[in-house]
Amino acid sequence: MKDNMSDEKLNQGKSYRQGIFSSLMCNIWWGLMPVYWQALRPIGSWVIIFYRIVLVAAVCLIAAVAVYDKKTVFAPLKDKKTVIRYVLAGILITANWSIYIWAVNEDMVIQTCIGYYIEPLAICLLGIVLFKERMSRYKVAAFGMAALGVAAVIIYFGEVPLVALSLAATFSIYAAIKKNFGMPPLLSLLYETIFLLPAGLAAVIYLEATGQGAIAAVWGDESYKYAFLMFCGLFTAIPLILFADAANKLNLFTVGLFNYISPTISLIIGIYMFKEPFEPIQLIAFAIIWIGLIFFSYGEYTEVRRDKERPAS
Repeated sequence: MKDNMSDEKLNQGKSYRQGIFSSLMCNIWWGLMPVYWQALRPIGSWVIIFYRIVLVAAVCLIAAVAVYDKKTVFAPLKDKKTVIRYVLAGILITANWSIYIWAVNEDMVIQTCIGYYIEPLAICLLGIVLFKERMSRYKVAAFGMAALGVAAVIIYFGEVPLVALSLAATFSIYAAIKKNFGMPPLLSLLYETIFLLPAGLAAVIYLEATGQGAIAAVWGDESYKYAFLMFCGLFTAIPLILFADAANKLNLFTVGLFNYISPTISLIIGIYMFKEPFEPIQLIAFAIIWIGLIFFSYGEYTEVRRDKERPAS
């Protein structure tokens, strides 16, 4: 009995560490993505969005067929409830992509920054409300510090950040739908994107046929950027698969707070690589949020240590 309990705790600990690794890697990847999007200019945002839909679905389909047999790949699609759930997840993540890329190309970087700081808060709230996830005093402190940092940014800029709220809402609901899917991450992402493939492919064909697509935008000296665009499916799929793995192995509070890593990396890239202006209030908010993450990390450490020290019954 004790051996079984020990094995169970060992497996839980391994799963937790794998979830932490996946969450860390996907957020580092997302944080570095602005470098890639900058390299695709002058291809238009809507062109990128439609190519992204097509290429993500293609990458996932090829990989899924290579890794799994056809029965395993297509059997879950026979259940109507499963299909509906994946269609909703696909619409939400595609909406999130679209809002982000459009906003960046419309010089609304401040709102996207606010959105990605609000987003983990929204995920945390959904975890507490929908899944009754437990709140330790360290998590309460972390949540309060993060909320304070985000509020400071919103109050300073003095506007209702519709783009930011849309980014936060779409991704947090997507994360909640992904919670406890019990599906391998690769197949999960395949089902989210495959239903949007026909519309995305039709849009790409139309845009290219009418001279409004990527080929016309980069024809000539910048034609190599079309080759860069072909990687957007792979570069999108990898972090989303990692995120799906993390969402299956961690509670939403942990997933949400790790999501502060990506906007932090992007912020550093924006300041030092792209030379974007950095307001003092952003530095203050940045510091407050990271203090919150220190509280959270310490709380997680104490909980893990307490579980290890608790004798098996």
